[in-house]
Amino acid sequence: MQRNFTEYSAENFYINECINRDSNNCDVNAICINTPGSFNCTCAHGYSGDGKRDGHGCIKQVSQFPVIKLSLGLSFGFLSLLIAVTLLYFSIKRRQHIKLREKFFQQNGGLLMKQQISSNEGGLESSKIFTAEELKKATNNYAEDRILGRGGYGVVYKGIVPNQRVVAIKKSRIMDETQIEQFINEVVILTQVNHRNVVKLLGCCLETEVPLLVYEYVSNGTLFHHIHKSALSWLSWDHRLRIAAETAGSLAYLHSAASKPIIHRDVKSANILLDNNYTAKISDFGASRLVPLDQTQVTTLVQGTLGYLDPEYFHTSQLTEKSDVYSFGVVLTELMTGKKPLCPERPQEERNLATYFILSMKENRLFQILEPRVVREGTLDQLQTVAELVKRCLKLISEERPTMKEVAMQLEGLRKFTKHPWVHQQGQEESVSCQEESVSLMSETSDLYTVPLSPYNTGGIVSGQYSLDSQTIFPANSPR
Repeated sequence: MQRNFTEYSAENFYINECINRDSNNCDVNAICINTPGSFNCTCAHGYSGDGKRDGHGCIKQVSQFPVIKLSLGLSFGFLSLLIAVTLLYFSIKRRQHIKLREKFFQQNGGLLMKQQISSNEGGLESSKIFTAEELKKATNNYAEDRILGRGGYGVVYKGIVPNQRVVAIKKSRIMDETQIEQFINEVVILTQVNHRNVVKLLGCCLETEVPLLVYEYVSNGTLFHHIHKSALSWLSWDHRLRIAAETAGSLAYLHSAASKPIIHRDVKSANILLDNNYTAKISDFGASRLVPLDQTQVTTLVQGTLGYLDPEYFHTSQLTEKSDVYSFGVVLTELMTGKKPLCPERPQEERNLATYFILSMKENRLFQILEPRVVREGTLDQLQTVAELVKRCLKLISEERPTMKEVAMQLEGLRKFTKHPWVHQQGQEESVSCQEESVSLMSETSDLYTVPLSPYNTGGIVSGQYSLDSQTIFPANSPR
């Protein structure tokens, strides 16, 4: 049989160069692929290049894909684990925090507080139990720039509660667990106190280790600041007399008009706040005590501020309403003299203002320690009356002191008396006669001291001499 020439030619001329490595120039790591009349070199898996020995050949690839994949897998796995652990941690912490708040709430008498509030008519409207989160947010997490003041019992912060009301939040330092019930009773009583000269207690928070108290915010600072640290441009004698009368009235209310008598126990100028109209408001009831209706005194650990502290209470631990009377007497001396109750920089006999005031009255030189503006603006009758009242308040035996009601009535009566026009006219005539009298008395040496008399001269202050007769001005009674 004769073969076709074309078929014969194709079979004879079809050469497979890939069979013999010497017939191709493929790299040892390349794969030779035969094609009609030629061949191709392709690098094996894991190698890269053109596959030719006379070219780039085949270079082994460093495989990074498994490493990257493993790394990414481990990273995502670790991240997922970390997120899961974090969520679990915060979930556990949140539960612990909630349980801790519940513990503090019960420990601080929260259930008793709710019971007391609900049992008092209108209690739910007049007071509120705030959450810890509310007060934390209100104070911007108790930021330093929100601090209004620091005292012996804690720190007071300015806050804004959800209804946009500005409040003062008191964060106490200590809490006696044995007095929880008494504390709750006092909070409930104080939320019901309604007097224009008492800072209103709006509510409390019992979810913290130490309960937080929420008061109304009073904008113009403390009386102490205005007496001792400001220019006193507004603090005239009339303003001082008004503030004294308002404070005395509020203390009298706490002692007798409240549902249960309340002894403040820390009356001082730093606890008398002034609102935007400079109206006095007594504050800081952290040391206050309720007095049972059938008792006139309670025995307590001595608390208070040196310089204002009742000596009898200090020695006997017997707290009575008259302890507040003594402290208020010290505030009156501050208003009259502009001096601090205690000052170690002053001479020995002047360091304790209360003692120095009584001594000055006894030695008939009271006007030497009064603030010049007080002497200028107050009449002799006013200053004499208030000084005698101070003397009674500062009696060492509490039974000899007046009640706060008597003090308030006397101060208010003095204010009303001075409002009559004829009183001012008489006061001006008295001032003129005193100036004339001073000229004739300059030659005398006993009981003479320089005091500013009148603001009506061209220099603004006239210096003159007063002669004070101990029998007609201040009786020379020994201080008790």
